Amino acid sequence: MRLGVLISGSGTNLQAIIDAIAEERLAASVGLVVSSKKDAYGLKRAELADIPILALSKDDYADPLVADARIAEALVQAEVDYVVMAVYMRMVREPLLSSFPDRIINIHPALLPSFVGAHAIEDAFSYGVKITGVTVHFANEEYDRGPIIAQQAVEISDVDTLESLEQKIHRVEHQLYPQVLQLLAEGRIQLTENRTVRVL
Repeated sequence: MRLGVLISGSGTNLQAIIDAIAEERLAASVGLVVSSKKDAYGLKRAELADIPILALSKDDYADPLVADARIAEALVQAEVDYVVMAVYMRMVREPLLSSFPDRIINIHPALLPSFVGAHAIEDAFSYGVKITGVTVHFANEEYDRGPIIAQQAVEISDVDTLESLEQKIHRVEHQLYPQVLQLLAEGRIQLTENRTVRVL
């Protein structure tokens, strides 16, 4: 299975994927890393792993449809099977969705449908919930609303701070994402007619 990975920042989920491949826990390769920021540290992680990169700037996204068409073209040329959003802070739009129908995966640091959006960890912590978690789902035209593939709960204890909760969430992300991608590689994830996910 060949992956294209979309990032916006430090790339720790990208690193978890790279490590899982190196340790033979994930039967995949990364054909291209796309960053929405030219200075994202994740680009250095890609370069260290000899993975081709495409780095865009804020100006490149002046027209999001044009930007996504450019990204889609690069991913098609890289012959990727799935597109993996690894903390990519932009919505994917029609050019990407139509080029990779039901083949774009996202990870979200909360138990969807709760706490959608870019500040999910902080929102859950501020709300005072006792359980939050991580969701892996198919991306679609609605932000954080695609069919859910897997979820894992994370307990918020009375002594947790926002920073310690973030660390807990990231540890789960780095374990869960490669596991889900391996299920994809094994052909064990099935999207049903009613748009729910069955794991075989």
